[in-house]
Amino acid sequence: MDPVSWRQSSYCQESASCVNVAAGERDSIMLRESEHPEVVLSTTRARLRTFICAAKAGRFDHVAGP
Repeated sequence: MDPVSWRQSSYCQESASCVNVAAGERDSIMLRESEHPEVVLSTTRARLRTFICAAKAGRFDHVAGP
């Protein structure tokens, strides 16, 4: 298996908590937080695009907690 090539957001300067992304197999995208690199989430490009568009539109600005 080839090593994963993680990319970090250009908005993440010197913060310890950054989101990293990498291309997965087929059409998948892998995500992880730099503080916990052992935890990796995987999704499709289409689902990630939908999530990012919704976040930019403010659809998660008032999510109620437990």
